[in-house]
Amino acid sequence: LIGALVSLGGTLTLPGIAGIVLTMGMAVDANVLIYERVKEELRLGKPVSVAMLDGFKKALGAIIDGNATTLISGLVLLVVGTGPMKGFATTLIIGIFTTLFTAIIISRLILYKRLDSKKEITFYSKITKNWFTKMNYDFVTKRFLYYGISATILIAGAISWSTRGFNMGVDFVGGTSFKVKYEEKVDPEAVRAALSSSLLENGNAAASTVQAIGSAGNELKITTNYLINDNSNDVAQRVQTDVDNALGKVGKHEITTSYKVDASMSDDFRAEAIWAAILTLLLVGIYVVFRFRKIDFAIGASVALLHDALMVICAFTLLNGLVPFTLEVNQNFIAAILTIIGYSINDTVVIFDRIREYFRERRNPELKTTINDALNSTLGRSINTSMTVLLTLGVMFIFGSDDIRGFVFAMIIGVISGVYSTLFIATPIVVDMRKLFGKKEAK
Repeated sequence: LIGALVSLGGTLTLPGIAGIVLTMGMAVDANVLIYERVKEELRLGKPVSVAMLDGFKKALGAIIDGNATTLISGLVLLVVGTGPMKGFATTLIIGIFTTLFTAIIISRLILYKRLDSKKEITFYSKITKNWFTKMNYDFVTKRFLYYGISATILIAGAISWSTRGFNMGVDFVGGTSFKVKYEEKVDPEAVRAALSSSLLENGNAAASTVQAIGSAGNELKITTNYLINDNSNDVAQRVQTDVDNALGKVGKHEITTSYKVDASMSDDFRAEAIWAAILTLLLVGIYVVFRFRKIDFAIGASVALLHDALMVICAFTLLNGLVPFTLEVNQNFIAAILTIIGYSINDTVVIFDRIREYFRERRNPELKTTINDALNSTLGRSINTSMTVLLTLGVMFIFGSDDIRGFVFAMIIGVISGVYSTLFIATPIVVDMRKLFGKKEAK
C-alpha cells in the first residue's frame, strides 16, 4: 500500500493514514473469514490440506463481495470528496486491492509452504476450538423486539435533531478561510490547539480545520466558523485579528490571503453529501441484487445500511456536548458515513452468502430455520471480524488527533451498529419480505 502511494506521488494526510489503518483492520478481517471457514471444514473431519483448500474456496465469494461493496463507497467518496477525503478514499481503494492480494494469494502461499515443509498448522487453540459452535439463538422470532429498539433510538435522535441540532462544521455553515505562512516548520496540531483555546463563543471553541500545504511544512490553510452568525460591520476584521493573535502563540507568521466561505458553497456541499450517500446506497443495492438474484436480499441490505447511517447521525446529535471530544458534522463525518455504508455490508454479505449456500444444499428448506442456522453458524465470524476492525479503530481513537477523533468515533458506532443490524435487522427483513412476496405470488 505504501509502495503504491509512493508510485502515485500522493501526499500522505491524516485521513490518508486513517485509510491505511482501516485497511489493516480489513486485511485481518479477510483472513479471519478464511480461517473461520477452514475451522468449519476441520470440524467436519477433513484433513488439513483438504480443509484449507475448501476453506479458501468457500470464503472467496464472501471476501470479494465484502470488498466490492466497500470499493463502491470508496469510489463514490473519491469522486465527490474534497481535499483530505480524497486521500482517505485513495488509500482505502488501494488498500482493498492489496488486501485481496495478500489474503487470497500471499496467506495461501505461506500456509501451503508450511504444509509442504511438514510444519504444524493450527487454526484454533483448545480454548477457542468450539467457540460459537453450539449457538442456537432464535434471531427471527424476536425480530419485532429489535425493530422496536432501533425505532426508539431513531425517534430519540430525530427529536434531538429537531431540538438540539448538530455541531455543524465550516463545510456546512460556511466561515472564513486563511492561508498562513510561518517562518519555520510548524506542527498543524499545535496550530489547531491554539485556535481551539483562543476562538471561543459562549465558552465553546469554534470549529476550525487546519491543513498543511506543500512539502516545506510551514504553510497552512485554516478555515473556521468563528463569529459566523455575527452580522456586525467589523466582524471580518475581528475574526482576522483574533485568528492572527491565536496563530502568534505558535510562532512568527504571515496571513497571505483570507476570504469568506459563502453559505451557498456550504449548501452545494450539503447537496453533494446527500447525493453521495443516496448513490452509494443505490449502487450497493444493485450489486446485492446482481450477486444474489433476490430483491428481498437487496431490500434487507439497503435498510440495514440506512439504519447504520442513521444510527451514527443520531449518536452525533444525542451525544453532542456530552462527550469530551468534538462531534463536528463536516466532510470527515460524511466520509465516515460513506465508509460505514461500504463496510457494514461486509458482514451482511457474509451471512447472505451462507443463507444462499444453505438453501442450495438443503431439500425443501424452511425459511425461519434456515436463516437462524445461517446466523448462528456465522456468529463467530461476525464477532471476530468486527473485533479486528474495532481494535484498529480503538488505537486510532486513543492516539489520534482531535481532527480525526470524531471520524473514528463515527466509524466505531457504525461497526457496532453494523453487527447489530446484520443479525437483527437485515436478515429478519429478508424473512418479512420473502413472506410478503410469497403471499403476492400465491395470489
